[in-house]
Amino acid sequence: MAGKVINLFLMDSEPNGRIKCTLANWTGIAYKIPRTMLQSAGSITYLQQTGVYLLFGTADESENPVVYIGQAGVRKNGQGILNRWQEHNRDNTKYWWTEAVALTTSNDSFGPTEISYLENRFRNMAVAADRYEVMNGNEPTQGNLTEEKESEMEEFISYAKLVVGALGYKVFEPLVARLNTGEPAEQRDLEPLLYFHSARANATGQRTAEGFVVLAGSTISSIVKRSLPANIRKLREKYAEIIGADWVLRKDVLFSSPSAAAGFVGGASLSGNVIWKTEEGVSLGNLITDTSSMAEQ
Repeated sequence: MAGKVINLFLMDSEPNGRIKCTLANWTGIAYKIPRTMLQSAGSITYLQQTGVYLLFGTADESENPVVYIGQAGVRKNGQGILNRWQEHNRDNTKYWWTEAVALTTSNDSFGPTEISYLENRFRNMAVAADRYEVMNGNEPTQGNLTEEKESEMEEFISYAKLVVGALGYKVFEPLVARLNTGEPAEQRDLEPLLYFHSARANATGQRTAEGFVVLAGSTISSIVKRSLPANIRKLREKYAEIIGADWVLRKDVLFSSPSAAAGFVGGASLSGNVIWKTEEGVSLGNLITDTSSMAEQ
């Protein structure tokens, strides 16, 4: 796969300030603006255009990351995206968001049909990825595009995914890649599926670039032993709703390490390098050793 050149311009000379993002050979432009800096964003001409946007924050009760995805057309006052953000800023029901990301174009080429299509696709992609709680109440209308225009929008989306990810939000990226059948796929670096089998647990997991993922459909132990670290106990409490009465995970869950994942599944302090094994019975620890040895040759 060919590399991509992404340009990040720190408009305030600091990573926590306003950021402009462009991508080589892409007509799109993205901005990441903290909510506390909306007023200083008034001078950005591109934010007065038509486009789509994402509001990011954290839910109070669950402490889960949340996102709202919307569209903004230019109003009679000649203002587009920024004007819509200011409306959200005054909306007491959207108190939770702390940062906003705008997606528009350098030539202001989006019309109402294009932004409706993008809003619909981005919302559905975020729901499918299942990393964030999507705060949109209803599924946006997709609109009717010609085949040519739809192909153009899909190309815009593919670049937008890269840009939004580069800005720190993997809102469109699932924890693990899946095949069209819904089954988990092997990772790009050939990471195999790993299994945890015991009298009380039957789980499937996979190492990723972010950590270790226990996959939906895994059965975890209903018994918690004293050796289970406090932080893993808290994770069991946090994910109680998706575990269910039958102790089966309803969604993929990301952990910082294989041992944290093993403790979550087994209900005790366990070594992930020993517990997690391939279908052939090779432990993760031996798998890592074998891979390292091959890399050195």
